[in-house]
Order: sequence, then structure tokens, then C-alpha cells
Amino acid sequence: MPIAPLEEIRTRVGEEIGISGWLKVDQERISAFAESTEDRQFIHIDPDAAAQTPFGGTIAHGFLTLSLLSRMAAETMLIPDNVKMVVNYGLDRVRFIAPVPSGSRIRGRFVLDSVDDKAAGQYLLRHSVTVEIEGQEKPALTAQWLGLLYI
Repeated sequence: MPIAPLEEIRTRVGEEIGISGWLKVDQERISAFAESTEDRQFIHIDPDAAAQTPFGGTIAHGFLTLSLLSRMAAETMLIPDNVKMVVNYGLDRVRFIAPVPSGSRIRGRFVLDSVDDKAAGQYLLRHSVTVEIEGQEKPALTAQWLGLLYI
């Protein structure tokens, strides 16, 4: 994660703070997620059956795409140099807008919405996140993501 003093992070509220690199969402990743979550719906793991649907092939689980936010954030979200830890505090307004076809590449676009004092040494950061699919106009998902910093 990029490092910046807390006061500098506060000045970035309302700004896009970063775009992650592209991540490949291939069938191997989708199938591994299906196994680990026991969500083996055919649209995710059976290319022949999925080819008969309007999607034309297998697609990633929405929750797989959502779970990759942590990986994307590691490249983009600003954290203070004196942070002890950052924990996931939750998500608001998660919307799965477009399916992610197997073989696609996705990336996250992060806008810092707010930095609020939560308690002594704790700061709640809210980011608006859009996960883009390479070559597609509609994003895979949008969400507001909350992270709690301990300093």
C-alpha cells in the first residue's frame, strides 16, 4: 500500500487516489473460488452448459470479484506511515452490475470519500470503488468500502 501521512490523506478526500493493475480472472481462479465457497453453480464451472446461457460462457462469482478488492487495494489505498493495522469494516451499496466472463481482466478504481475519527487512534476511511472489466463499458461492480485504521 502507498504510504502517506494522515494529514496528507485527509487532503485527498473527494479525489481518485488510485487505479490498480489489471488482474486476470481465468477459469482456474473461478473454479478454485467455487470449491472454497462450495458455490458450484454451473454458470461458474461448466463451460458447455454456460455456453447455452445469455452469457455465452462461464462467469466469475460476484463475490469472487468483490473479494479481489483486497488485492487491488494493496496497490492503491493510502495508509499512514505509523499505522499499526488496517481492518475491513464493511461495505455499503454493493452492486453487481455486469458479469465478469472467464478470461477477463479487471481492475479497481478507488476514490477516497471520507476520513473520520472513530476513537482515539482509530480512523474510518470510506472509499467508493468501481471494478472495471477491460474492454467493457459497464463495470463489474460498485461499492462503498470502509476500512478502520489503527494508529
